[in-house]
Amino acid sequence: MANRTAKISRIEKIERVSIDKTIADDSAKLSSNLQELSARLFSPDEQKALRRFSSTEAAKLLGVTDSYVRHLASQEDTVTSEKTAGGRRTFSLSEINTIRHILGKTKPAYLPGRREGDHLQVIAVTNFKGGSGKTTSSTHLAQYLALRGYRVLAVDLDPQASMSAMLGYQPEFDVGENETLFGAIRYDELRRPVGEVVRKTYFPGLDLIPGNLELHEFEHDTPRALAERSSSETDMFFLRVGKALSDLSDRYDVVVIDCPPTLGFLTLSALCAATAVLITVHPQMLDVASMNQFLAMTSDLLSVVKEAGGNLEYDWMRYLVTRYEPNDGPQAQIVAFLRSLFGERVLTSMMVKSTAISDAGLSKQTIYEAARESMNRQTYDRAVEAMDGVNFEIENLLKSSWGRA
Repeated sequence: MANRTAKISRIEKIERVSIDKTIADDSAKLSSNLQELSARLFSPDEQKALRRFSSTEAAKLLGVTDSYVRHLASQEDTVTSEKTAGGRRTFSLSEINTIRHILGKTKPAYLPGRREGDHLQVIAVTNFKGGSGKTTSSTHLAQYLALRGYRVLAVDLDPQASMSAMLGYQPEFDVGENETLFGAIRYDELRRPVGEVVRKTYFPGLDLIPGNLELHEFEHDTPRALAERSSSETDMFFLRVGKALSDLSDRYDVVVIDCPPTLGFLTLSALCAATAVLITVHPQMLDVASMNQFLAMTSDLLSVVKEAGGNLEYDWMRYLVTRYEPNDGPQAQIVAFLRSLFGERVLTSMMVKSTAISDAGLSKQTIYEAARESMNRQTYDRAVEAMDGVNFEIENLLKSSWGRA
């Protein structure tokens, strides 16, 4: 009887644990152990570095032949490269960009960025259903465009900051207070120039405005600023992201925004800053039903923003099917259903579900960073082909928006 009473007492004690304290303790425990795990997997002094590319890969990125790349490397003093033990030339992305600029002197088409009169392209990648592949899609798109020679800014507006981690900045340890986009769009005297929160990455041509949990502050502060109505600027919360990005417009060709998985003030502001919108969707019935709710809510909220003066004219809007399994019959039916409804607004290419992408992600890499020899080559090739297909379509949409074929 005494043992039973003691057991009941222990159960009651467990049930009475304060949930806020439990969550706080678990968060602290997880944070410290994550740091230890990260230190074991990655040396404290180790920085992410982009791999080198073979002459074949360099030629594909440049749109020329392998032999021509090797010819330039041997003839042009400004083109440097390294040779493997087997005598094969390899190139860094910076070295590939040097070749790109040499080619561009005689044929401007080799330099794909903005020209006089071209507007800054701002692509908002969004959906509020978790697991839709939003961050994977936006990170790969940003890297693809950098590989193709564009000047790219990635903006992590998701407080979970997975894009930041993929691009070499751990939000808990590397991003301090007032070092996210919140620092440039906040309502008080601590607001700072947006250029001060831009970080260089290990990926030439790709910069980052990182994210962390402080982005939630904008969701909390905006209602108070609207209620106070101390100035017309605070009323126009939806203009703040666009205004901040406009201060950087001369530095970039394309901005890729990884939006939060919620339909809050940050997402609305990002949608108003955007010139194009990419909505990710996993081809499952529950996900499509969730997207339907997202579209309905977005429409209602944006109509209010539009009446208040928000700019909602986009160059394009597309749906991207993600985590697609080609042999899954029900998924194929969902995709066909979406295409019958939305036609060309569903990208032809789809982001396939691939173990190559998952394996690369284990070491905080994308498929573009992972070396082909590090995994099954057929699996790798299929993943790269699918990812390139998606991003090539988006690149063509960018060019069309600039009036190029």
